[in-house]
Amino acid sequence: MLCREKGVASPENLTDRQNAEYFRALCNVRPPLPANDEFLTLQDRYLTAKSMERGIVDVTRFAYKDSMALWQGDITRLNSEAIVNACNSALLGCFQPLHNCIDNVIHSNAGMQVRRDCHNIMQGSQLPNGEVVVTSAYNLPCRFIFHTVGPIVQNGQPSEKDMLDLTNCYRSCMEKAGEMGIDSLALCCLSTGVYGYPKDLAAKLAIATVREWLPRFSDLKIIFTVYLDADKTHYERELSRQAE
Repeated sequence: MLCREKGVASPENLTDRQNAEYFRALCNVRPPLPANDEFLTLQDRYLTAKSMERGIVDVTRFAYKDSMALWQGDITRLNSEAIVNACNSALLGCFQPLHNCIDNVIHSNAGMQVRRDCHNIMQGSQLPNGEVVVTSAYNLPCRFIFHTVGPIVQNGQPSEKDMLDLTNCYRSCMEKAGEMGIDSLALCCLSTGVYGYPKDLAAKLAIATVREWLPRFSDLKIIFTVYLDADKTHYERELSRQAE
């Protein structure tokens, strides 16, 4: 259907992996246009099956200390009530085919409805740094996606505004979780990829912000979710240090 929409022939003799990548790439570049019910039904069936293949991680089994846990892996596998997406200010997801940023991964595995919903919410506007927009998670095991925009750091040196903006990202997400009565929120490493925030400083700020604000939300559990070994090392060190 996506090939017909773009006016190209469907490729032949692709492996299952190549077919999956081709489908994802077509979804990555597709603008937030309406899709018919037949396509969405097929897409949802496919993405739900892929989610089961990746394996769903039950956040209730984590070892929480002071309502916080650390987990390394793909955030789209978590069955927390909400996950946080590090997005661009347009909130339309990553249009670069097969890019491995978290924004692309989340949109690709949740479904093209997320880009449509973000477009309907934003209507071409830009989300300021530190604010949050919520959409359904569709084909992910979580219920909601919290989209937030972190600061872009120049030359690896965060300014005071960068630090405030990143603080507001975590604070806004926790406040929104409290408003919605959400009991588990998976946070990603905001601004530490191409946005250039130093990983050690970002981990320190994230944990300090959560420690300061989390007592206001008695039922909320936070999962710091990291993907890279370097991020895990920084979070383990900061969690241990700030607990002393």
